Formats: sequence, structure tokens, C-alpha cells
Amino acid sequence: MSSSRTIPLFPLRIVMFPRGRAELQIFERRYIDLIRNCLKTNTGFGICLLKTGEETIREDSQQTVHRTGTYANIVDWDQLDNGLLSITAEGQNKFHIDNCWQEESGLLMAEAAFSNSDLVDNEQIPVDDEFAPLTDLLQNLESHPLIEQKKLIIDYDNLWDLGWRLGDLIPIANEQKQQLLEIDDPWDRIESIERLVSEMANEDV
Repeated sequence: MSSSRTIPLFPLRIVMFPRGRAELQIFERRYIDLIRNCLKTNTGFGICLLKTGEETIREDSQQTVHRTGTYANIVDWDQLDNGLLSITAEGQNKFHIDNCWQEESGLLMAEAAFSNSDLVDNEQIPVDDEFAPLTDLLQNLESHPLIEQKKLIIDYDNLWDLGWRLGDLIPIANEQKQQLLEIDDPWDRIESIERLVSEMANEDV
């Protein structure tokens, strides 16, 4: 991990990987202010999987998040007919939270150390022929109409991308996706994905 910096957090019930995309509708004041500031300053925010609490603030609950997340930039936005702000966020760089706190507005902030490898501009790792079945699986997943709408950018010749997109798209629980995100080594991540895919295939037999 590299040196730390302070970032705002957006806790969600999703796990985002680098170059993944999420469509979000913004209606809470804390997030409207956050998104407006991001658009004004051309900055982003951290997306973390919720550990406890709800996506919206409730008086009787408190938000806690997993300590590994992905920094995202806003790549598209629109004002919907219902008055809500709609954005498309795209993952850029994995980070680990060293410290986290809540501001008076309710917005979570964090001191986060960014990964030097799990990021979109990293050095490519060629995909060996042994991973051809996983490449075929990813191509099949990408062809699904709902996935096509995301307009994902996938480099099938890069082991990083293969692990990120399969982590995104294979039908497993968020906790399992989070475990994949927390893996730093791309070969370890692919091996974990192979095991998960094998287990799912055996369950279908």
C-alpha cells in the first residue's frame, strides 16, 4: 500500500473492483453534497461494503464498513424525471482504511492507504492458456443483456482484469466478493475464483 490520504466514503451493499461500474441514485443530502463536490473538483469517493447498518441513515442503527474498498470516479451523471440525481461510478484503485469517522453531516470519512498494484493503470499480466475456461466464462457473463448495459471495459489479456470482472459478475455472496477484493496477489485471486466456480458447478450436478 502507498501513503495515506483522506477520502469520503459511500457505504453500499455491493463490492466494487477496479474498472467495475455501479449505477447509483442519489437522494440523501450528505451524498448530494458529496457528488456535487466531486463533480466540481473532479475527484471521487470510496465505495465500501457495509458490515452493519443500512445504506440510508437511521436513528436506531450505525453504519460500519469493511476496511478494504475501491476508490471510484464519476464517469456519467443525469438529473432524473423524479428529481433524483443518477450517477455512474467506475472503480479505479483499491484501498485499505486505516481510520474512519463520521462527520456532523452523517458522511463517513476515512484515512485510506491506496494499493500500488490493484488499480486500473497497473502493469498488465498476460493471461495463460490454463485460464481459458475462466475467459470463456467471463465472455458468457458479459454477453448477458443486463451486463451489456454496464458497458464494461474488459482486457481479456490481463490477469488483473480477468480477476476483477469475474469477482464482479459470478453469482456469489457479497461476503465472498469482499474476500476476493481483499486478496492482493492476482494469481491467488484467480485460484480462489476457480475454486468458487468449481464449487458452483458441483452444486448444479
